[in-house]
Amino acid sequence: MISGNELVYQQLCSDITVEFNNCSKQVIEIESLFKNSEYDRVDLAKLLRAVQEEEKQKLNLTVTLQVLKKAGRPSERLVSHADCKFEKPMEHECVHVREITEAAGTEEAEADAKYDKELKEAIRGVQDAVTAINEHLEEVRYEIVALETE
Repeated sequence: MISGNELVYQQLCSDITVEFNNCSKQVIEIESLFKNSEYDRVDLAKLLRAVQEEEKQKLNLTVTLQVLKKAGRPSERLVSHADCKFEKPMEHECVHVREITEAAGTEEAEADAKYDKELKEAIRGVQDAVTAINEHLEEVRYEIVALETE
């Protein structure tokens, strides 16, 4: 994203998606094993499912963060002059120039506030998901210790 090379970014996202799908399939298989009568560990299957759900939430919020960051704050976004009129090389009739009014300032401030709120919510959501994942993984560690001591 930093380099601005959209094709490289899209390929990376595609590769990561494939890897996530592979991991998800493996977890589903393990979950299924825990549920069958040979292991009879529905509790562990539920734990894995909870981790998967939190990972899904974290992934969705990470994508939201990336989209928000790429778009930037409304008041700081660069404008394209593709729709502007150029009668002569030095005469630029910009469609973006408008009168500064209180209403326009309020509208811009509200858009920035909405952006800031969405960004903070996404960051907080990722943090909450990471915390929940870590708590579930701590439970897994306890189960591993318990199984090793049996």
